[in-house]
Amino acid sequence: MTLQLQTTFKNHALRSVCLASALCCASLAQAQGATSSLTLYGLVDVGVTSVSGLKNGNVTQVASGIKEGSRWGLKGNEDLGGGYRAIFTLENRFEADTGAVSSRPITGSQLSDRFSNAALLGLPPDVLLGLPAGTVQGTVNRIDAALANEFGVNVGATGGRLFDRQAYIGLITPFGAFLAGRQYTPGYETFATYDITNTQFGLSAGHIVAFPTVFEIRTPNSVAYRIVKNGISGALMYAPGETAGGNSKGRLLGVNGNYKTGNFSVGLGYNTKNNELGQKSLTSTVLGASVDLGADKVSVMVVDINDDHPNGLSVISGLIAPAGSPAPVVAFGSLVQSKFINAFIQDGMLYHIGYKHTSGVHTTSVAYSTYNDKRPSDADVASYGVAYSYALSKRTDISAAVVHVDNKDRGQVAVGGNGYLGGVTKSAGTNSNSFALGISHRF
Repeated sequence: MTLQLQTTFKNHALRSVCLASALCCASLAQAQGATSSLTLYGLVDVGVTSVSGLKNGNVTQVASGIKEGSRWGLKGNEDLGGGYRAIFTLENRFEADTGAVSSRPITGSQLSDRFSNAALLGLPPDVLLGLPAGTVQGTVNRIDAALANEFGVNVGATGGRLFDRQAYIGLITPFGAFLAGRQYTPGYETFATYDITNTQFGLSAGHIVAFPTVFEIRTPNSVAYRIVKNGISGALMYAPGETAGGNSKGRLLGVNGNYKTGNFSVGLGYNTKNNELGQKSLTSTVLGASVDLGADKVSVMVVDINDDHPNGLSVISGLIAPAGSPAPVVAFGSLVQSKFINAFIQDGMLYHIGYKHTSGVHTTSVAYSTYNDKRPSDADVASYGVAYSYALSKRTDISAAVVHVDNKDRGQVAVGGNGYLGGVTKSAGTNSNSFALGISHRF
């Protein structure tokens, strides 16, 4: 999490890049020999959603990413001989409903009560601090506005990268693959494998823990080693923070392993990232298993989440009390910063169980996910529902999903889809229902 303002590309610039890339791809593909290839690919997914439990009641909207996030990309592959291959992937996200490269949740800049209410944050009233009426809550509102810029874009997206989803190059060898660039993290890969929907739809377990996020989904500036052999696969990733004063600041380490035999599969994934000060921050451990019986599949997963030093919040005191501020202002800034850091600390367990049935062109998934928040905020959340897809062809599907979210205590989740955040309900403990109907096409 950072408190920097987000930027987006102009729509006409994106269209120009897409057109230029497509033309370039067409010409290069013709020029490639038999040992190399360049592929333009993508997916367009859009539909209609209706969500209840929000401040304005039920909200209906057209959204991109009902089943899967819309994207386009380029893939290259060159056979170097002797079991060696060079590869690259450049993958861009876009919003099929607007043509933009980022979107905001249905609830806009609204944050959960436990992050936006001064009393729930544990801040004293104005009178006890000797401040004018409204100062404390006004300060919280200022910080929330900065946080909302991070919260107000798609999961894992900044809205400012041309190839936000993936951008890496690699060398495949007889003894594994070596990759460098922006990639999916090992912990998240394990999560996506054992989520029964593979993160599709609002039924995915990830939607009830989208903010604060419990995963580093993708990370830039990373190098990774990956191997697949005889039913065993694994990955090891290192991403230095590339920050002045030491690479430990913002550094990410990740590892996963998976074993598959017959119809049974089991996997373990682990990510840990340092914050901007070099302190150990978001750490996620995933254990999953599945049984695949052809038409039927059952998957279970447990995720342990810990974050004692949330990332990006050390700048809060400086926003309130710039250099040279009087001592009482500096003390107030430090107090507010400490309360926000405490609110964003994470300690919880995410559980998921799902069942999928495939029969010809019909695919039906049901799932139950629950998050046990061990912090005093006790923002427990559970979701359950059903998702259905009908294949019109090998490339085109129509789909529908119905999801109920049970918010307990200070839980305040309203789910979205695979490509967008849902937001928060009108108040802590308010439940929400979501219905989505969409169409997707792969090319």
